[in-house]
Amino acid sequence: MKGTNLGEFEELVLLTVGILYDNAYSVHIQQELSKQTGRKISVSSVHAAVYRLEEKGLLSSRLGEATEARGGKKKRLFTISKAGKVALDTANELRNSMRNQIPSIALENL
Repeated sequence: MKGTNLGEFEELVLLTVGILYDNAYSVHIQQELSKQTGRKISVSSVHAAVYRLEEKGLLSSRLGEATEARGGKKKRLFTISKAGKVALDTANELRNSMRNQIPSIALENL
């Protein structure tokens, strides 16, 4: 397995795959990410991220059923792997640990 350090966008993609659970395919991930973040997200950036995360072992994928709406083409559906859950937990713990180390006085006058 390649490195499991997550960039911000990779973390957002992993979280979105979790939110969409059994319906996480690239276009749906892109739509949900845009909705959740208020950012304009391209499908190509989602494609790059999900394949990179799969290469790292943080996502797994399978082909769904062919549908008429897609001209008989199958969707590639993504799910979080056990390593992906660990990576999300680790990133969250690190972020919270560092956040908790900021002295309250540093945040009072902001």
